[in-house]
Amino acid sequence: MFQRTVLGNHLRVLTSAMPHSTSVSVTISVGAGSRHEPDELAGLSHFLEHLPFKGTESWPTARHVSEAIEGVGGIMNASTDREVTVFWCKVARLHFQQAFSVLLDLVLHPLLDPQEMEKEREVIQEELRMTYDYPSHRVDLLIDELLWPEQAMGRDVGGTLESVDNITLEDVRDYMVKQYNPANTVIAVAGNVDHDQVVDMVNQATRDWEPRASLDWQPVVDYYGDRGIGAVAKVEQRQADQAHICLGLPGISLTDPDRYALAIFNGILGDGMSSRLFLNLREEQGLAYDVSSSLNHFRDCGSLVVYCGVEPRKAPEAVQAVVHELAGMRAPVPAAELNKAREYTKGRLLLRMEDTRSVAAWLGAQELLLGRVSTIDETVQMIDAVSAEDVARVGSRLLDPDKLRLAVVGPNDGEKELQGLLKF
Repeated sequence: MFQRTVLGNHLRVLTSAMPHSTSVSVTISVGAGSRHEPDELAGLSHFLEHLPFKGTESWPTARHVSEAIEGVGGIMNASTDREVTVFWCKVARLHFQQAFSVLLDLVLHPLLDPQEMEKEREVIQEELRMTYDYPSHRVDLLIDELLWPEQAMGRDVGGTLESVDNITLEDVRDYMVKQYNPANTVIAVAGNVDHDQVVDMVNQATRDWEPRASLDWQPVVDYYGDRGIGAVAKVEQRQADQAHICLGLPGISLTDPDRYALAIFNGILGDGMSSRLFLNLREEQGLAYDVSSSLNHFRDCGSLVVYCGVEPRKAPEAVQAVVHELAGMRAPVPAAELNKAREYTKGRLLLRMEDTRSVAAWLGAQELLLGRVSTIDETVQMIDAVSAEDVARVGSRLLDPDKLRLAVVGPNDGEKELQGLLKF
């Protein structure tokens, strides 16, 4: 599926040859995220992610950068999470070398102009305000705060208006030197490419890039042993036509052996239109238009989160319905439902792997966070090996009512009433 080369400066280069593809995707994954930041500089990783797009040595303005990719029909963007910052682009095979040069220049030679930084500071603060204005986004932040209170995992990756205001150009440059180094970076390319050619291109462009020690990430502190620390439920009142609800439980890490069983568990519970949550809350009860469950996996922790948007007066009914479905996951899973979830999970994975961008992201994320890449065949085998007993075991492991958390954004009150519904 892929080839891997580690350069002399510890930069890892992975490629996946997809000879019949007319596109090529490139990702540059850097170990820089909100878990690497002190509280007073929250949002530093996200701020830095924005700045290279304002200009580089070879493409000195934002317009030059964007036109170099969009001008040939390509797409380019970046994202920051708690553990990784990813720069990526996808272009037609004909324009691969130029796109590759642009993406590398973003990481290696950004101008970091002080005036452009001040402009972007305002843009980022507007982005934070926009997130607050969308209740469905805001409730996602609240459930993280409840699951991981008073620590980096529970913070908004973008920081706060105040912390973003405190970030200086010196902070950005110092952080970039530490985190944006070859030993902390993975380059992944997928498409109709030759591995040796890609390695030669990277070697040439990064010959002066020196490895160094990176900042440590902040481990999770488990507050669940002390019920006096951290709220169980939080309702943020605002005028809205819906109550946006999230119920969350602590999940498992990226390396946990139960992650494949949990994927099947999630497929049964709330991933897709034939899941239990969708069939019950939408099709049978008509409580919600949108209802689903999702998984998050990180180095040392994870989460299982259920989201739904409902008419405000039906919020208690919706919470009860979700709790009922969670409790039902403790019972043995029928064979037909297990097989359906297996095929659904495998099918979604295999469909994603037709896209060069998905393949490049798959390679880059696993190599950076795990130090190894599982092939699609290996992953499919692990999914096929999940039994009904495995699903029941992971359900028993996660479904602890003492750890269930509830976040609501909407015109609701009665926080104590809603909290009282969190019982299996």
